Amino acid sequence: MNDSLLTPLRACAQEIGEAVLAHRGRGLSGDRATQYHLDVAADDVALRVLCGAGFRVMSEESGVTGDGEFTVVVDPIDGSTNCDRGIPFYSTSLAVLRNSELVAALVMNQATGTIYEAEKGSGARRDDATIAPSGQVEIAYAIVGSSGYPSHNLGWSQNRSLGAASLEICLVADGSLDVYGVAQHSGLNVWDYLAGLLITREAGAFDADYHGEELVTTDDVIRHPVFAGSQELLTFMLGVGTI
Repeated sequence: MNDSLLTPLRACAQEIGEAVLAHRGRGLSGDRATQYHLDVAADDVALRVLCGAGFRVMSEESGVTGDGEFTVVVDPIDGSTNCDRGIPFYSTSLAVLRNSELVAALVMNQATGTIYEAEKGSGARRDDATIAPSGQVEIAYAIVGSSGYPSHNLGWSQNRSLGAASLEICLVADGSLDVYGVAQHSGLNVWDYLAGLLITREAGAFDADYHGEELVTTDDVIRHPVFAGSQELLTFMLGVGTI
């Protein structure tokens, strides 16, 4: 795998992990709703490292900064509440687009150091090991993750709502979850899912938007994606609608 794009992403994620340690438990920043002090610290690192590497940056915390051929769509800390409260499930999500093409991605579980990454056409990896989805085809045996609280059970075996979308999407890529989707009245921003989107695609999982919208975009929009470990489960989920 060509590391030319992944190298600065790894450096960025590593530095963010170190920076947020001093800010955990400090609570909300007061600057905008749902933003924690740790989010501000993480964003400062992301802008410094990524802009310094020549990227244009689109961040959840600070919008668009810089210019260049490659844009990194960043959620500096996905699962900020988990991080601030000491719940060990939160991540940094970094997706690289060249114009409108999604070309590289990295999601780091900051609580464990586990790294999921992919470059287009080169497969997906978790800590240097190739990953693949579960291949589960029956909803009755599926472990389903959700963004938001499900309004009803679609017949799955078990449900999880873990609070960090980018990382939960990667759990579909490596077969830990069979499905991940948005609950009714919920949705995801591009910085929540773009990195996981490439990682799941390169791992061989399946995806769609419940409303038929294009998922690869640098517009600041809400989408309603669903990810599945098999085409059969994806078809089932699209047939029944949001969770």
